[in-house]
Amino acid sequence: MPEIRTFQVTFDCAEPGRLARFWCEVLGYVMPPPPEGFTTWEEHDSTLPAEKRDAWSACSDPSGVGPRLYFQRVPEGKVVKNRVHLDVRVGTGLVGDERLAAFEAECVRLVALGATHVQTLYADGENESCIPMLDIEGNEFCID
Repeated sequence: MPEIRTFQVTFDCAEPGRLARFWCEVLGYVMPPPPEGFTTWEEHDSTLPAEKRDAWSACSDPSGVGPRLYFQRVPEGKVVKNRVHLDVRVGTGLVGDERLAAFEAECVRLVALGATHVQTLYADGENESCIPMLDIEGNEFCID
């Protein structure tokens, strides 16, 4: 049997720190502490040359269960649909109207954080409901 490996999910982005803070709010993740000798990441970044400031950021599940998310600044903007996206699972164990109500409440919360509601896809007998959304840099994800 193959060994199970841990992994992280990496996002190419324009503003790593801002995007990491957004996903911390979405998932209940935490940012790592700043390097020794600094009280904040902003203080640390202020010691770097301008081109190295906010070059990367990360966040992780405080329980250690979920994957680490890593954000790296890239010069190009997003131009096509993601080939991989995150599903934010808020409806596990719920069915019907209760499941949809949980999705809609989470959608309202995430829009207040800066996410964009794309559409609500309703259960059709073959597929369950979900809500496709965009994060603050236009990356697709779903409330599921």
